[in-house]
Amino acid sequence: MKRKPSTYKLLITLLLFCAFQTITAQDFRIDSLQIKVYTEIDYKAGKPIGIKLKKVFCDYCSKNQLKLLGEDAIRRTKSEQNDPKNKLKNGKKKIAVYIRISKKDFARIREEEK
Repeated sequence: MKRKPSTYKLLITLLLFCAFQTITAQDFRIDSLQIKVYTEIDYKAGKPIGIKLKKVFCDYCSKNQLKLLGEDAIRRTKSEQNDPKNKLKNGKKKIAVYIRISKKDFARIREEEK
């Protein structure tokens, strides 16, 4: 009969350990960076004319990294230019693009530069 309480304690401890592992495994902030980029879509007669890169918010990026992040932001903006919430009849729509990249991949961009 004494085995049941200790078995339950072991089972509960194991379940709690697994739950905490799951929580920490999903924490993206530990191993990735988030970079904010502003882009602008120009519309005329409800159709997108062009996309401009306004600003990449990255204080520690090299020129090559800024260039690649800007290209990625423009590519992501192109996929959103026909979204009804972004469309305008005439004018400019400013969009904030958040790029999440792992620290390892970000470091590889710097290595490729050299």
